Amino acid sequence: MATTTRPAAAESFDVPVQGMSCASCVGRVEKAIRSIEGVTAVHVNLATERAHVSFAPDSAAPGAVAEAIRAAGYEPTENHADLVIRGMTCASCVARVEKALKRVPGVLDAQVNLATERASVRYLGGTDVVGRMVEAVDATGYEAEEVRQDADRTDLEGAAREAEIAALRRSLALAAILTLPVFVIEMGSHFIGAIHDWVMNTLGHRTSWYLQFALTTLVLFGPGLRFFKKGVPALLRRAPDMNSLVVLGTSAAYGYSLVATFLPDLLPAGMANIYYEAAAVIVTLILLGRFLEAKAKGRTSEAIKRLIGLAPKTARVIRNGEASEIPIDQVLIGDIVQVRPGEKVPVDGEVVEGSSFVDESMITGEPVPVQKLEGSEVVGGTINKTGGFTFRATRIGADTVLAQIIRMVEQAQGSKLPIQALVDRITAWFVPAVMGAAALTFAIWLIFGPEPAVTFALVNAVAVLIIACPCAMGLATPTSIMVGTGRAAELGVLFRQGEALQSLKEIGVVALDKTGTLTKGRPDLTDFVTAPGFSEAETLRLVAAVETRSEHPIAEAIVAAAERRAMPLPATDSFEAVPGFGVSATVEGRKVDVGADRYMRTLGLDTATFADTAARLGAEGKSPLYAAVDGRLAAIVAVADPIKESTPDAVAALHALGLKVAMITGDNRKTAEAIARQIGIDEVVAEVLPEGKVEVVKRLRQAHGRIAFVGDGINDAPALAEADIGIAIGTGTDIAIESADVVLMSGDVRGVVNAIALSKATIRNIGQNLFWAFAYNVLLIPVAAGVLYPFDGTLLSPMVAAAAMALSSVFVVGNALRLRHFKAPIEVRQGDLPAAQPAGGVA
Repeated sequence: MATTTRPAAAESFDVPVQGMSCASCVGRVEKAIRSIEGVTAVHVNLATERAHVSFAPDSAAPGAVAEAIRAAGYEPTENHADLVIRGMTCASCVARVEKALKRVPGVLDAQVNLATERASVRYLGGTDVVGRMVEAVDATGYEAEEVRQDADRTDLEGAAREAEIAALRRSLALAAILTLPVFVIEMGSHFIGAIHDWVMNTLGHRTSWYLQFALTTLVLFGPGLRFFKKGVPALLRRAPDMNSLVVLGTSAAYGYSLVATFLPDLLPAGMANIYYEAAAVIVTLILLGRFLEAKAKGRTSEAIKRLIGLAPKTARVIRNGEASEIPIDQVLIGDIVQVRPGEKVPVDGEVVEGSSFVDESMITGEPVPVQKLEGSEVVGGTINKTGGFTFRATRIGADTVLAQIIRMVEQAQGSKLPIQALVDRITAWFVPAVMGAAALTFAIWLIFGPEPAVTFALVNAVAVLIIACPCAMGLATPTSIMVGTGRAAELGVLFRQGEALQSLKEIGVVALDKTGTLTKGRPDLTDFVTAPGFSEAETLRLVAAVETRSEHPIAEAIVAAAERRAMPLPATDSFEAVPGFGVSATVEGRKVDVGADRYMRTLGLDTATFADTAARLGAEGKSPLYAAVDGRLAAIVAVADPIKESTPDAVAALHALGLKVAMITGDNRKTAEAIARQIGIDEVVAEVLPEGKVEVVKRLRQAHGRIAFVGDGINDAPALAEADIGIAIGTGTDIAIESADVVLMSGDVRGVVNAIALSKATIRNIGQNLFWAFAYNVLLIPVAAGVLYPFDGTLLSPMVAAAAMALSSVFVVGNALRLRHFKAPIEVRQGDLPAAQPAGGVA
């Protein structure tokens, strides 16, 4: 009877399309998509703004569809999904899951991370595509589930990890209990005469074999069944993984022993030997490695757990005049929230009543509590210290600073560094290569090995299968990224892209925007020196009273200085502004004039009294002003954007790292060079307009190599995007700076030093892990194959191979965990933050 073959089903997906407004738009989009090779049908719906695209089997090209839609002048809507992947054990698993996800129609790109057990997928289409992703992963032999975005997600993931660890602990305990008698009976009989005699006289030779068979069978198909459940289907799919290597190795030892026990006549004379202890010990030791690895991997995500743990579960909200405790997810924007001493701030907001000091160290890395006054911003998850206050909720749920930080850290942890591409290419063929090496080892020993050749061939082939460790290669990069980015978040450094970790260590020059980065970003009264016979406080009070009538930034700085000293400012009469010269007014019956030296000269006053002070201020890049009271020269005044106290330390630390430091500013060259001399800048680029910063970045790159640009992320967005690494100085509340690769939550430029140092430490840690992973396999697989035997008789027992393999991945994870103890090379302090300012004196 003839058989009919069903044609393969066409592949299809829906693409949301933005920008269509009429039937002609529909026609253009359909024509653009239809021109793609492999498209069999396309239907665009204007009402739903979706395009339904069908491809011939195995020819889906969602990327080409997206580009075609863009080329036609419209915008396809990309979606993003995160999946939890369970059951992965090595780098081969990662490659297999990625391949399965990328074959799902609609998927643009997929990145799988072994350490986080997550897949990050970009795709075109709706939720049906996510369902297909889950089905594709399940069909590959693993389990997938879309990540939940609610508050319980982390609790569920933590519970799942704890359940996995508990299951491994039970399996390990049972395997150890069952394996110990097998090991003692077999190995003890070889090396300890008393045990040999006891076994022979009590159990007997054959009975001891039957007992070992029974116990080993329980080990393999009890605790060891997990390896067979994953490894055998992978072999049948011709996609072997680490579980497959364990299955082949233990099955070879167990199967040979089975024949020797029950069908010894099938073997050549003298070849009826058993290796039950090898199979049982291999399973037990690998379970030990899996258990230790699972516990260590749990610790790699502690930074995220701590961040999520910062969010309180409830908030005290005032509604209808009454305060009530409600769940955090019921807080609405605009709600008035009460915070008492010692409590956590539940959501982001603005203080409307009261004052306190708030510990923001968990968000910014700053150890000193920040004063919060009426109008100050507060961040959810921070801890109120002394006073009580109420605030108006401005950001809730996923929009809070804490939620954004968690999202950014998770994205960075899930990303792949460029260095990972090489690892992926190697691991794609690693397991099949090991299986080939084991087969070759068996054949060589069987043909050329000494008698008993079968025994040598079997033992060495099993050792090759067992000692190979793709796990270490798969974990080498992602575990270091997880721990490194988590530690960075604790220090107030947020890597928006994991790739920035690798790129940051390669820079040769750091270019810093002056205003707001090296300086405080606001005018401040820096100098107020009075002439003999004038009181500083009284003169400042009179000058500030005059300046209240002016809108000039310098006037605002003088008034702010007086207000910080709680000075009552009297009313003024006869206020007059003389453009280009200064201002004058009558205060409490006294004539007060404030202005430049040329204004004083028009009043007939000689400023030579302050010649030395004026020279010093000029050298510091400050332009002095003068004040006269009742026709007498009373004071010299300087207002400037003061340098942050942290800036000189930061520049010195960057020099210590071997980096060139450049300053970019719109100030005149004289002022810029004066500031540069004070803080040790190597190169000054002055009088640069905001739109000119991009060209400066390009020029500095040509002169010094890869460049990091540090700015405030607003006016500096184009320069941040142009630089090889854009580092944005955050304010503790605004972290979603799209053009930056790295965000410094503290607002302290010393964070740049810590970011670079942590980058170098993380990449160094990855290098150590990769060296270990590759050196381990390159060196020990040949040893397991027996290459040293002709020289000194060295052979590697499969049990030793199992112990080495189990510990290799534990070593990689343990080495990555050392980054948790990374010490910042330069301490970041609270003093330079743009937070609420306490009352203080005049500099």
